[in-house]
Amino acid sequence: MVAKDVLFEIRKKLESHLGEKIKLRANRGRRKTYEKEGVLESTYPSIFIIRVDENNYFQRLSFSYADVLTETVELSFDEGELRRTVGL
Repeated sequence: MVAKDVLFEIRKKLESHLGEKIKLRANRGRRKTYEKEGVLESTYPSIFIIRVDENNYFQRLSFSYADVLTETVELSFDEGELRRTVGL
């Protein structure tokens, strides 16, 4: 039950940053990581969506809140990393 509470906290923190610029670093396994900048577009019960604009081409990336919890995805805003504000 504690994990559900933590995931709920992560979701609430993200909801307070809707529409803001966000930097993400995603670990996709086998030493494959990428860094992108985008806008936090929307949050849903299980996932959140980030819109990335690059050279007049945009894409939407979706991640689960568990990705943030397990540090597969690291998010940062202007005031600092989300993990620090959540207290993980």
